[in-house]
This record gives sequence, C-alpha cells and structure tokens, in this order.
Amino acid sequence: MDNEKHRDILLKIADNLLDKDVEAIKFLYLKEIGDGYLERIITPIELIQTLERRTLLGIDNYDAFVKVLIKIGRNDLANHFSKTPCSTEITSRFSANKDTSEMCTALKNYYRENYGKINEVQPPLKVPANVDLMDNFVDLCIVDAVNAQMDIVFNFERKNFLEKQINYKPIPYNEIFMKEKSVILISGVAGIGKTWLLRKCLLDWANDLIWNNVELVFYFECRRLNQYPNISNINELLSVFYKAIVNDFKISNHPALFIIDGLDEFKFLNELINRSSSCKYAIVNALIEIQNYKYLVAGRVYAIDQYQSISTEHSNKLTIQIMGFNRKGIHNYIENNVREEKKDVVKEILNSSPIAKAMASVPFYLCSMCKIISNSKERKKNSFLTMTSLYASIFLYFFQNHIIKTNKLMNKIIEDDSNKKYILNICKIAYELFVENKVIFSEEEILTFIIDFDNNESNLFGFIEKIETDEGCYYQFAHLTIMEFCASVYAYNCLSIEETIANKKLESCLSMICGLNNKSQNSLIKFLVNLNPSKNGSEELLYSILDRLLKSKTYYDDNLFIECFYESQSSFTDEIKLFVDERKWWTIWIDDGKTSYKTSCENYFVNHYIKSGRKLSRLNVHKNILSGEEKNLIIQCSTNVRNVWFFCPIKFEGWKPKDKIEELSIDISRDLITKKDFEESFLPWINLCEGLHLSLHNDIDFIEEICEWIRCLNVKWLRIKYRGKYFRDLDELKNFITQK
Repeated sequence: MDNEKHRDILLKIADNLLDKDVEAIKFLYLKEIGDGYLERIITPIELIQTLERRTLLGIDNYDAFVKVLIKIGRNDLANHFSKTPCSTEITSRFSANKDTSEMCTALKNYYRENYGKINEVQPPLKVPANVDLMDNFVDLCIVDAVNAQMDIVFNFERKNFLEKQINYKPIPYNEIFMKEKSVILISGVAGIGKTWLLRKCLLDWANDLIWNNVELVFYFECRRLNQYPNISNINELLSVFYKAIVNDFKISNHPALFIIDGLDEFKFLNELINRSSSCKYAIVNALIEIQNYKYLVAGRVYAIDQYQSISTEHSNKLTIQIMGFNRKGIHNYIENNVREEKKDVVKEILNSSPIAKAMASVPFYLCSMCKIISNSKERKKNSFLTMTSLYASIFLYFFQNHIIKTNKLMNKIIEDDSNKKYILNICKIAYELFVENKVIFSEEEILTFIIDFDNNESNLFGFIEKIETDEGCYYQFAHLTIMEFCASVYAYNCLSIEETIANKKLESCLSMICGLNNKSQNSLIKFLVNLNPSKNGSEELLYSILDRLLKSKTYYDDNLFIECFYESQSSFTDEIKLFVDERKWWTIWIDDGKTSYKTSCENYFVNHYIKSGRKLSRLNVHKNILSGEEKNLIIQCSTNVRNVWFFCPIKFEGWKPKDKIEELSIDISRDLITKKDFEESFLPWINLCEGLHLSLHNDIDFIEEICEWIRCLNVKWLRIKYRGKYFRDLDELKNFITQK
C-alpha cells in the first residue's frame, strides 16, 4: 500500500480517536509507516516494543487501533491486540516492555563505555595495546563461507587460509550487518580479527547503526562461559554476566540477539556438538537454548564447521569467514602503529617477502612483524624469507621480550642451558597436545610434562594462557600457530627420523620441520635446532622426508616436496638429485588457485632443478594477469622445458622466450581475441616450437594470417582444431576456410 493511502486511512481513523491516540497514530505514520515499518514488523511483541520505545505508551482506544492495523493489511497484529483480555494485562504488558526499553538503553551505554577500545591481538595477552574501534577500525575482508571448504582438523588451517585468501570476493560490512539475519556464523583462523568484528558490531548497535529491530543484544565470551559449567539456562546466564542491567528480568518471549565469541575455546564443545541427555555440564543446555532466539556465533574454522551440524536450519541464515585485513587495512595499521622512521622499512619488507605479504592480512602476524622490524637495527629481509623463519622470528621475539625480558643478544640467550630447557618444555607441551588435537588442557596434563610446574607456572605465560574456572584451572596456547611451530621444533629436536615420518599427525608440520634444517646465518632458526644435547639435527631427516614424499607418487606430495625443499633452503645435493630423478615427470601450474607462497616455493625449486641441467616436463599457464613472481616462474621454466600449454591469452610485456620447446599447446577456443593479442601472446612461443597443437575460437577473424605465420615456420608436426574439426596440415585447413 503506498504512503498516500496510508496517510488517508490513518488520518481519517484518527478523527474518531482520543487526543492521545491521534498523536500516536500520526507519529506512527510520520516516523514509521513512511518507511514501511509496520509492514516489516514480524511479531506483536516487536510492535509493542516499538510503541514503548517511541514513548507511545497507554493507547486507550484499542478497538480503534485494531481498525488501523486491519486497514493497513496487518490482520495478524490486529488479531493479537483484539484478543487482549483486559486493560490490566495491557498495562502489565507495556510495563514489562518499559523495563525492556530501560535495559536496551543500559546495554547500549554499557557497550559504548566498555567496548569502545579493544585489546590488540598479540601475546602475551596480558600486555595489550588499545585500538579505538569507532575511530580507528581497520577494514577486514569478509567472505561468503557457504561454499568454502571447512577445516575439520585445526592444524591444517594455515595452509587452507593461504589458499582461500586468493580466491575470496569480499562482502562489504554494511551488506552483512545492515540486513538483519536470524542466524550468523562467523569463522576464521586464530588472530584474524573475529573479536574485532564482533566488538565493532556491538558498538554500531549501541549507536543505532545496525540491528534496529533488535531490542536486546547480549555478548558472551566462551572463555568466560567455561568458568560457569553449572549454569543451566539463559536467565541464569544473564543474571551472572549482566546482573546490574537485567536484575530479575526473564528473557522469554522477548526478541533478543545472543553473540557467542570464541566457540573453539568452549571447553565443552564436544558435548555441545554431540548432544546427550546424560551431559553433566549444564552450561551446554544454556547454549542450546540460545538457538531459540536470534544468534551470532564466531570461532575458528574447525569449530564453526562442527557447530553447523547442530545450528538451526533457517532460511534467514548467513555463514561468513574472516580473511583478515585488506590492503587498505594493512596500510592504515602501519601508518597508525609504526614509528615514522621505520614505516618505509616495514613496507619494503612486507612487499618484498611473499611470506610476509601473505601473512600481513592476519592481525596477529602483522602486529608481530611490525614490532620485530621496528626493533631491529638491521634490514634483515630474509628473516621472513620462509614460513619457518617467520615463525622462528616471532617465537624468539616473544621469548626475549616478554618471557625472560632481556636485551642480551640471542646467541648469548641460547647459550644458557636453562633457556634451552624452557623452550624445549614449551615445545614438548605443544607437541603432545598437537598430536592429540587438543586446544584446551588441564593442569594435570601439564604436570606430566613439567615436574616442578608450581615453581615455573608464571614463566609459561605469554605462550600459554591460564583460565580459572569454578572447577579449577585449564590452559591453552595464546596462539595456535605458535603451538604448531613449537610442535615442529620438538619433533626436530627430540624425535627419531622414523617417528617423525610415521606420525601422520605431523604431516602439516613437515615443511617447518624441514625448514628447521635451514643453515642460513641470517636466520634465527639456528637458535632452535640444537636444544637437545642427545640428538643433533642433520640433513638425514630432511632427506628422509623428501624421499618419502616423492615415493608416495601423488600430486599433493609433489607440492609438499617443493614446499619442504623451499623451507629448508637446500641446494641440489647428490641425494636430492637421486630423489628428484625418480619422479621423471615434473609439471608446473600457473593458475588462479595458486598462492604467492606456493609460487615462491616453485620458483626456488625450478631455479635449482634447471640449473642442475634437468629439463622440466611441462609448464601449464591458465592465468592471463600475472604477478611478478609468476612472470619470473614462466621465464625460468621456459629455459628448459619439453611441453608448454596455454589455456588463455597472457600479457607479458618486455620479454620473449628464447629456447626451443618440443611441444606447444594453445587452447583459446573459449577466448575471442584480436590479431594483435595473438601476436603478442603466442607468436613468440610458436616461433620456438617443434610441434604445435592449436585450438581456436569459432569466430576468430584472422585465421588466414595464422596459417601464413605457421607456414613460414619449421614446425615438425601440426594439429589445429577449428569449428569442431581437426586439421593436421595447413592445406587441409586452407581448403576448409575456402569452402566456408
């Protein structure tokens, strides 16, 4: 119904209402109906709360008000109000909602006062830096996660994050949170900015920027919920966490939104996912009850993936994933948090290192790298050359600055046996829990690793957090990627070659275990490889891992082999040459699904492979806009490759191939390109090939020119696909063109 009809109906009916009611109806028209508000109202409760919120309490002539609702087509609301039995109930109903309004105001004040600033994500978490979310919020990349592959095992998150990072299409913040959803699930790796986003949402709601139809919003952190395992329902939750605001208020039948942060930290996650009537933890029932309301749950990817199995199926549901800072966010972070004299150095290193560039989108890593670079007196670009060196730098930085708190040089620190023992203890705890896939662990579990734990407990913090609950204390690593790195350090220093190779749980650690074999003197890795006097790290472990990967003869392990080789920064020794030669077919792919990190790994491998005199089997190019790293990879491959396949036109200015190739395949059957693009993209390659396989678009308009170019070359064999037919010589193709 258009606004003019609304106006006529309402104002006509208003003539028959009491004075107070006239003002109420006029207000509804001027403030709400003009925006179609009554048509958007879902429940009678929401309408009551709207009237209450707008101070329209005490409409005396309910029969007339019901007529208004009928006239505008809201019979559902009219039926509700016409069935209201007596004025006493009406009065109590509005009175209850007056309490709701007061709570709403109190909640918004509370969030504005307490969540205007957020602790920056960085261990040790006890020494945070405040970030103003209203004035200094760093843009995050938010993507649709419905079709994203979820990571059931948490120790594969790092690899999958890098792969997803290059394929996402960001969704604007406003598009997600201005449109109200009944259920929102938010996933992301640790330290990616999930909590930043949730706190930003709370502030925006408190300032009437989002969720305008949500009367009450309650925010809970799972690490705090763990402290109250005996709470059995929502009302008890509210009385504990929001006692000063809710008093004895009962939430039943009131529209509210519940926000649960850090689902992966919920100690009873397994009990929540695998619901059982015999569950002894009442808090699980409270979280299940939350699903009767609107709710938003955020956590690590594996936890949200599991939670989806019990999440209420709802058409108004949204599943998204946080991918960290976007380019603007990274730039703003550096501008706001790095000393002026160090900004250019930070930017240079982040741009020159594919590893640093890829990981800079994660707030935890960006913060760490900025601090390490800012505190360094030298420009050590290769401190972030590999993933292992990045982790080693972060680990040792926190150990030096937040654990032992010393200005001594690292070589002096590691000379101290007590420091070696400390690092090895931390790494042992990480390893034992990592292979058990445990995120949260008890004091009893730590005691199995550290006998004199009581005397050393405070020294753990920074890497490990202590959470106190009614049932005692439990612990977790401050950041899970540090846990994974520590597990790798322990395996390198303490496990036999056979134990490392046989343990499937260490598969995601293999590249870092190989990376610890990096002998570069510019890397801090060398301080983490001789922690156990009874075992000396050697190249035998590296060779055993590389040999095992190649003998498995799968494409996945080929990729892991190249990654391990890169992380180790090894050369083509006689042993590695033997392994490589067993795999006679080496193919390099350049496509949209490849990360910059993986491209760096392949550049390193191909450089050593070709310099050793070996010929690459095949180069496949399925991408037309190339990065500098990808162009360099094509250049290296072209110097000694048998087969080259192009699946799209490429843009490659300022360079042409020079070396002969045995076979060239060009498939542009789906690409209608110009004569100029064909000349620039493919003619330099055609000039160097011995055999040519060419698939052309049906509507290409320079087929005769292509024939003349090929005729001038010394091509040993030819196969052309054009308009559904295959031609093995130019005369045959020429006859076909002439007939057409």
